[in-house]
Amino acid sequence: MKKIILSLIILLLPLMAMSKKIVYQEAQESCFAYDNMKHTKNSNNIRLKKGQQYRVIEHRKGQILTLIKGEKIAQRWVDENCFSDKKSKDKKITTKKSKQNLLAISWQNAFCQNHQYKKECRAMKNGDFATTAFVLHGLWPQPRNNLYCNVSKKEVGMDKNKQWNRLPKLDLSKETRDELKKYMSGYSSNLHLHEWIKHGTCYGTNANEYYRDAIDLLKQINSSKVRDFFIKNMGRVVKQKDIRRVFNQEFGKGAGEHVNLVCQKGLISELWIYIGSGSNNLKELLKSGGKVKSRCYKGKIDEVGF
Repeated sequence: MKKIILSLIILLLPLMAMSKKIVYQEAQESCFAYDNMKHTKNSNNIRLKKGQQYRVIEHRKGQILTLIKGEKIAQRWVDENCFSDKKSKDKKITTKKSKQNLLAISWQNAFCQNHQYKKECRAMKNGDFATTAFVLHGLWPQPRNNLYCNVSKKEVGMDKNKQWNRLPKLDLSKETRDELKKYMSGYSSNLHLHEWIKHGTCYGTNANEYYRDAIDLLKQINSSKVRDFFIKNMGRVVKQKDIRRVFNQEFGKGAGEHVNLVCQKGLISELWIYIGSGSNNLKELLKSGGKVKSRCYKGKIDEVGF
């Protein structure tokens, strides 16, 4: 009897070895590789190398635990899409550039007055760039329901659940990334990842070009009389018609008709500027933008501090 059992074990050994076969997969994207499943820490800022084979240790909840040889913390978690051809298909962008867009810029003092819990608001102090200038919220292709173009359901779900830290990292130049850190206060909260997934994917360019265009437009506002007007009137209540008049003076007759005020609790928190396409010049873009009626007719230009 013992001989029979021993013989069976010998026969089963090759099958047991096969069941524990080491599996390798090729990385389809240069994804960040995290120490944990929540993607909150990445020791040594490690990324997968596109085209390289990696050992798959575990596959759980849409993520893969892989092995990064040579690292002190060698077992790393990455999104399953990093190893899937499906991701590259999901990431196709529209071939035609959006014809109508909305440039959303924030007056950060007012935004932070109503969002004091935000990381960027807790860190803001007197003298910071954002206390006397507009910062970027986003550049939104129109109409407003033009969202999430060729984005996977999983990523849409992560975005809507505000799991922005889990969204795929963007291939941005160092210049673009550095400028986003300055001109988009919400960068520290991963606002740039949210804005790209929700709006930028419908813009018709790659992420770097999308943000280059948005930053360029923001700079034109901040170097204009519009910013001067806001600085001069900090602490005062101003009317929509006065802001639109400044836009007319700076960007041409009728430009103000394309500007919508967004107010929260009596404070002007944002300007929504409706523009066309085909130029990098804001004055020209405003000529072909949509005209809007604002629900906010006056508001206070807030100063820094809570």
